[in-house]
Amino acid sequence: MSLVAHVRGLRVEIGGRAIVDGVSLEAHAGKVTALIGPSGSGKTTTGLALLGEYPRGAKVEGTVRTPGGAVGYVPQHPATALNPARRVGALLRDIAVRQGGDRREIRGRVEQALRLAQIPDPAAVLRRFPHQLSGGQQQRIVLAQALLLGAQVIVADEPTTGQDVLTKQGIVAELAAVAAQGIAVILLSHDLDVVRELADEVVVMREGRVVGRGCASSVLAGPVGEPPPRAVRAARPRGPVRLAAQGLSARHRTARGAIEVLSDIQVSVAAGECLALVGRSGSGKTTLGRCLAGLHSAYDGTVLLDGSPLPHSLRSRSRAQLAAVQYVFQDAKAAFDEHRPVLDQVARSAVRLRGADRHDARRAAVRTLEELGLTASLAERRPGGLSGGELQRAALARALLAQPRVLICDEITSGLDPATRHAILDVLARLRERAELTLLFITHELAAAGALADRIAVLDEGRVVEDGPAGRVLTEPRHAFTRALLGAAAQPT
Repeated sequence: MSLVAHVRGLRVEIGGRAIVDGVSLEAHAGKVTALIGPSGSGKTTTGLALLGEYPRGAKVEGTVRTPGGAVGYVPQHPATALNPARRVGALLRDIAVRQGGDRREIRGRVEQALRLAQIPDPAAVLRRFPHQLSGGQQQRIVLAQALLLGAQVIVADEPTTGQDVLTKQGIVAELAAVAAQGIAVILLSHDLDVVRELADEVVVMREGRVVGRGCASSVLAGPVGEPPPRAVRAARPRGPVRLAAQGLSARHRTARGAIEVLSDIQVSVAAGECLALVGRSGSGKTTLGRCLAGLHSAYDGTVLLDGSPLPHSLRSRSRAQLAAVQYVFQDAKAAFDEHRPVLDQVARSAVRLRGADRHDARRAAVRTLEELGLTASLAERRPGGLSGGELQRAALARALLAQPRVLICDEITSGLDPATRHAILDVLARLRERAELTLLFITHELAAAGALADRIAVLDEGRVVEDGPAGRVLTEPRHAFTRALLGAAAQPT
């Protein structure tokens, strides 16, 4: 086997604390090496070391060598790797042009990368800006960038995060095809089914150290900390409608005009109820959530909060309306100011939206963070010192500090290890029972939807194709697309 990258005795220390300590691993051409472990175990820091990137102010020891050539990176938060001011087509062409050739060859390379990255309707995607794409679409565009770079090593950080089961199957097939071309893949993942399917070697990390390694069949022979499956939530009587969309049709603006991404949406969620939005990446789930929160104003129709219309734009909503409907983003890293401590940013939500005293807000922030499993000492760091999973919990805490009536959660369990994901779902369930919090839960995880949601709405190509009690939708689906999603989820990845 050809060695294309290796790490020897890597130690990364920040503020006197080692976040990676004594880690060694090898990447071989055509092989997939998976790093697994809880959120905050050091997987991403180890993966980024292959690119020569470390947290600000880090003290680094050990050696990292990449004799195989360039290293491509597919980050957990894909928006951070995309220029928000340039259309997707221009971003990809910039990379293809560097490799030379005439226009036809350049266009061919871009089209091939889009096909390999499993991007449907590539012509439409190329005309959009990154913010007009779903999280899953952004992930696949970044994968296409890595393929265009011609790297001999690709570090894939939670590449299936935020992906529906059908798209996840395509990503798994693509990463397998990448390895088959002789490229080494370093896979950082909480998705043990994906790891089982792809990995030649598995490296287990915990608290910055390697605690086990071996072939996938031996390392993953046991449950590896996987909690028991959660039961589907029993149906209960509906209360008064808290939030509703009536005749909502949304569009994205492009250079060639507007593209409709949602069509005549009719959905509602009652007080104390959880409605799960499920569907393929790019089906319109996130756009619908953003319309309800006032983050996407290019829509026709009406959004009602307790029967009263809400302004389309966030800027036109009152402070009380802003506090009432809170949004937790899928890309938690992009939602924080990298220069300020996370704890300060969480506490500011109570100050800005509820007029709370700064000291009271800080104490409330600490209590909420600890309930979500994040200590005050961790939260006092800047965002770069926290893992993706830790930042997701901080983002949830910040929204809760506003004491919302409606909480819109966009794939907030994506990128978390199974135990942490289970804990977050438990926290959301407790909050609903205690405070009658209304939840709109955007997810690709059908098991999570069934465990938390009272009702499920299924989106396909911008339309709601099925809406009903969670138990009925998951056991007796009435639409062909819902049956396809459930069929794919029931199969091994």
